[in-house]
Amino acid sequence: MTLVLEQLLNGVQLGVMLFLLAAGLTLVFGIMGVINLAHGSLYMVGAYAAALAAKMTGSFLLAIPAGLAAAALTGMAVEYLVIRHLYARDHLDQVLATFGLILFFNQMIILLFGRQPIFVQIPPFLSGAIDLGLFPYPIYRLCIIAAGLLSAAALYFLIQRTRLGMLVRAGATHREMVQALGVDIRLLYTIVFGLGALLAGFAGLMAGPLLSVQVGMGEQILIMTFVVVVIGGLGSVAGAFWGALLVGLVDTSLRAF
Repeated sequence: MTLVLEQLLNGVQLGVMLFLLAAGLTLVFGIMGVINLAHGSLYMVGAYAAALAAKMTGSFLLAIPAGLAAAALTGMAVEYLVIRHLYARDHLDQVLATFGLILFFNQMIILLFGRQPIFVQIPPFLSGAIDLGLFPYPIYRLCIIAAGLLSAAALYFLIQRTRLGMLVRAGATHREMVQALGVDIRLLYTIVFGLGALLAGFAGLMAGPLLSVQVGMGEQILIMTFVVVVIGGLGSVAGAFWGALLVGLVDTSLRAF
C-alpha cells in the first residue's frame, strides 16, 4: 500500500507538469488553430535559463523569474517572427515550420552552451523529505504538485473571470467578430502565445532539479503532451488538466508495476 500511494503521488506530480505543457499547447491550437511542434523547445528554454541563472547567482528563487521571462519572451518572439505568418496556412505548413524551429533551438543551445547536460541541485530549503504518516515523500516533489495545482486554479480564474479570458474564449469561437469589435487580435494572439510559453517554461524550470537539463529534452515530453491534448479535447483547458492527471498516473503506474 505504501508503494502504491507513493507512485500515485509521483503520477500526480508528472500529471501537473504535463498539464502546464498541455495547457499552453491546447490554448494555442484552440484559439489560433496552429499546431506548434516547437512547444517543447520553449520548455527547454525555460529549463536552460533557470539552470544558468541558478548557477550564476546561486539562488533557485532568482532562477524562477529568469526561466519564466526567457520562455515567455522567446515565445512572443517566435509568434511575431514565425507563427504569425502561418495562421492562414495549411496544418502541414505549420508542422514543417515548427519542426524547423525545433532544429533551430537545438542547434542554438549547442552553439551557446555545448552538448553536455547541466545538473541543477535541489535548493537546500526544499531538499529532504516530509513524513506523510505512512511514508516519507520528497518536499520538492510536493512543491511541484502544489505549484501545478495553483497554476491550474490561476489559469482557470484568468480564462473564466477576467476580461482577457473573455476575449480568449471569444477569439476561440468567433475570431472575426472579436476583431470587428475593435480588439487587436494580433496582440491578443501574441499574449496568448506568450502565456503558453510561460507555462511551458515553468514546467521546464521545475523539471531541472529532477532531470538533467539537456539539448532535446523538450521532444522527450512533447509526445505525451500531445496525447494529453487529444484526450482532453483540443482547446479545452479543463480537459487538459484531467487528461494530464490520467496520463501521469497511468504512465507512472505502468513504469512502477
